[in-house]
Amino acid sequence: MTGPGALQRSLGLTHATAMVVGTIIGASIFVQPSEITQLMPSATGVLLVWLAAGALTLCGALVCAELASAFPRTGGVYVFLKEAYSPAAGFLWGWAMFWSMHSGIIAAIAMVFARFTAHFVPLGEGGLRLTAAALILGLSTVHYFGVRHGGRVQNIFTGAKLVAIVALLVAGLFWRGVPAPDTAPPAEAQPGSPWSFVLALGAGLFAFGGWHMVTYTAGETKDAARTIPRALLLGTLIVTACYAGLNALYLRVLPLDAIRASTRVAADAADALLGGGGASLMAGLVMISTFGAVNGILLSGPRVYFSMAEDGLLFRWLAAAHPRFQTPHRAILLQAVWAAILALTGTYRALFTRVIYTEWIFFALLAAGLFSLRRRPTYKPVWRIRGYPLVPAAFVLASLMIVAVQVREEPLDSAVGLGIVLLGVPFYLLWTRLWRAKEA
Repeated sequence: MTGPGALQRSLGLTHATAMVVGTIIGASIFVQPSEITQLMPSATGVLLVWLAAGALTLCGALVCAELASAFPRTGGVYVFLKEAYSPAAGFLWGWAMFWSMHSGIIAAIAMVFARFTAHFVPLGEGGLRLTAAALILGLSTVHYFGVRHGGRVQNIFTGAKLVAIVALLVAGLFWRGVPAPDTAPPAEAQPGSPWSFVLALGAGLFAFGGWHMVTYTAGETKDAARTIPRALLLGTLIVTACYAGLNALYLRVLPLDAIRASTRVAADAADALLGGGGASLMAGLVMISTFGAVNGILLSGPRVYFSMAEDGLLFRWLAAAHPRFQTPHRAILLQAVWAAILALTGTYRALFTRVIYTEWIFFALLAAGLFSLRRRPTYKPVWRIRGYPLVPAAFVLASLMIVAVQVREEPLDSAVGLGIVLLGVPFYLLWTRLWRAKEA
C-alpha cells in the first residue's frame, strides 16, 4: 500500500475515532430530540431509550469491529457483505450508497449547515443550496489532496464539537435554576406501551447513524485490523456518553412538554442556562457539528467505489489512486459532483427519506453473515466478539425492528425506497455479463 498509484496508510487511532464520533454527531441531537420525548412518559424513560440505542449501536460496532479485523481492506461494509454472501450483496450496498443513502445524507447535512449559516448571514433558498454545494466541493478538494488533510480537519472539528458539548454539560452541572417539573405527556402520544418504546428506540438508533463509515478507510489506516475495532468501540462509547449527557441536560433545565414541542431544544436549553443568546450559540455549534459530519462522510464514501472498481464492479478508471497524493481522486470527484447536484436541486429529500431505512436491511444481513463466516475455516479475525452469539443476534433484531417500524409507518415510501435499491439487481446482472464477456 505504498508508492505511486497506491492508497497511503496515514490514519491512526485518533483520526479513526474522530471519524466515528464526528460522523455520528451531526445536528439531530441539538435540534430535534422531541420525537423520542413525545413517545415516553417520563425523563427516566427518555434516558433509557438513549442508553438502549447506544447499547444496540455498540452491538453493531462490535460486529463491524470483528469483521474489520478479519477483512482490513478498503471498502468496509461493501467488503464484509461481499465476503459473507456474494459480490451481488456488496454491489447493491454500493449502488444504494452512491445514488441515495450516502450521497443523500451528504447533501442533507450540508443543507443543515447552510440553514444554520443563514442565522448569521441572510441567505435565500438559492443561497442555501449554493452554500451546501460549496461545502461539499470545498471539503472534497481537501480530501483530493490527501487523506491526512481530511483526517486533520476531522480531528479539529470533532475536538471542537466535543469541547462545546462538555462546556454545555459543565454549565448544566452548575445551573442553580428550579428543576423542570415532570409534566404529563400528550394523550395522542400513547406513551409507555411496548410499541411506543420500539418507535422511540428506532428514532434513537437513527440518531446514531454513521458509526460504520470508519471501516471504509481500512486501506488507509495504520494497523487497520486493530485500529478500526478500537476506534469503533471508543467512538461509540463517547457518542453514547454525549447523547445521554445532553438529554439529561435538556431534561434538567426544560419542562418535558417544552422538549416535546421544541424544534431547537439545544438552543432553548442554552437560553435557560445562559439567560439568552442560546440561538446564536447553538447555531454556531450545529455549524461546527455538521461541518465535521460532512467531512467524515465525504472522506469515507469514495473508498467503497474505489474498492468496487478494483473488483471489477465499477469502471476500472475509478480504481486509480493519485500518483502524488495517494488518494482515490476520481472516486472523490465523482461523489462530490453527484452530492452537489443533489444539494443544488433538492432531490436528495425524496431519495434520502425513502431509501435511508434500507441500510438497516443491509446491517441485519451484515450481522447475520457473521454466523456463517464463523463456520468457515478460512475466517481468522484478529479480534473476536466476546458476547457472541448474543451481540450479533441482538443487532439483527434491532435492525429488523427499524425496518418494521418504517414499513408500518410509511408503507408506500418504504416500497418505493426498496424498489430503488432493487433496481441495482438488473444493473449488476448486466454489468457482470458484460465484464465476463470482456474478460473472455
